[in-house]
Amino acid sequence: MAQDKKIVEFHLEDGTPFLMEIEGKAGGSQERVTRGGVDTNVDKTAQSFEQALDRVVPVAAAAFNRLKRGLTTPASEVEIKFGLKMTAEAGVVISSVGGEVNFEVTLTWKQE
Repeated sequence: MAQDKKIVEFHLEDGTPFLMEIEGKAGGSQERVTRGGVDTNVDKTAQSFEQALDRVVPVAAAAFNRLKRGLTTPASEVEIKFGLKMTAEAGVVISSVGGEVNFEVTLTWKQE
């Protein structure tokens, strides 16, 4: 079932506001605003954009550290790609496609 798209106002830690279109139920407080002559409801979030990203940083660091140092012969380069999804309720989550979360990992070894 597809979810409705909502406009959510996030703030950077320095207080700069920005709007993001996301999927999900309304969360937090709502405010009716006019932008470019168009009236719309905007959800307000309690957490900053950086606070939302803080939930993903340890996951990315753990994956990187395990792949970089956990190999018998550590790779010269490690590249990890995964999708992030913003939600009004949870902030940032690692997104899935078809019920599965996909990580793309590239390891490179260079001869010295």
